[in-house]
Amino acid sequence: MENMNTMDINRILEEARDLGCSDVHFTAGLPPIVRLHSAIRKLSGYPDCTEPLIVNIINQITSIKHKNQISKGLDTDFSYTSTTGYRHRVNVYRQRGYHAVAIRLLRDDIPTLGDLNLPAILGEFVMRPRGLILVTGPTGSGKSTTLAAMIDHINRQKNCHIITVEDPIEYVHTHKQAMVNQREIGQDVDSFAGSLRAALREDPDVILIGEMRDFETISAAVEAAETGHLVLSTLHTTGAAETINRIIDVYPPHSQGQIRSQLASTIVGVISQTLVPTADGKGRCASLEIMAATDAVCAQIREGKIYQIPNTIATGKKAGMFTLDQDLARLVRMGKISDAIGRERCKDISEYKRYLEMGEV
Repeated sequence: MENMNTMDINRILEEARDLGCSDVHFTAGLPPIVRLHSAIRKLSGYPDCTEPLIVNIINQITSIKHKNQISKGLDTDFSYTSTTGYRHRVNVYRQRGYHAVAIRLLRDDIPTLGDLNLPAILGEFVMRPRGLILVTGPTGSGKSTTLAAMIDHINRQKNCHIITVEDPIEYVHTHKQAMVNQREIGQDVDSFAGSLRAALREDPDVILIGEMRDFETISAAVEAAETGHLVLSTLHTTGAAETINRIIDVYPPHSQGQIRSQLASTIVGVISQTLVPTADGKGRCASLEIMAATDAVCAQIREGKIYQIPNTIATGKKAGMFTLDQDLARLVRMGKISDAIGRERCKDISEYKRYLEMGEV
């Protein structure tokens, strides 16, 4: 049993990592909580967290700068490297007047697209000389890992300059075929939008923007893709059509025709993903929707017929496209996930059942 006023954060993180957990949480009134294969559970052998105990945890992992932010009551994101050298993404926030901490455990290696069982078309996307590639999905759906694998694919294959802007840096890339410069919000740069505009003066070929959070960042990303750069980023959307609509909707009405035209000429692909529990209960796997910028898709974007995109994806197997429901049905047929999970996560139950019965996507 740990001392009632202190816990060793490094010991807890190692324990969670040994168990195969993805996240650790500290919140008042509960012992440390971990997420294992999508479900949360208490970490045994620890007392319930109190405010002094959580503040002690925060003090073990924060710099003076982050302590100042936290003392002002601001939600604070940063990375933390444990005593054993593993990296973690940390968010400190307040709830009901108390501090709380959420920590994501990051891999120390960068998985390849093959390691993640991701389709070959993602490798084709990132070999394009210019354009916009978006990886979308809810929080915790593996977007950062997919992006890291895509950047690593470029790094292994292409002699070029890659700049990443992240909040915080999650996966550390070493120079391979490419030169990789990674910048962290709050430490190296002030904002995504500002750093993106600055990056255009730093002779990049590829730019990774951790998240397109606002109009300024979205417009700067589209502009960078238009001017001959390959831009990769994320959005918290759950499908290709919704992603295109989200981007268009942040623009004022009088500019939406222009952004549709810009997107139609710059978009390379949209990868929407979610993590689903495997049938054996021992892990999770990614289920995807892939949209490629075919002539038909680009015409639908340009003409404002976004509602037609899901059908174009569903019938676009030759172009490497498939819907989430098609992929869920494929995973069920392979025995990777259960039919119950497929039914729970699908967008259209009748379409999902039809793909399941077809026996082929």
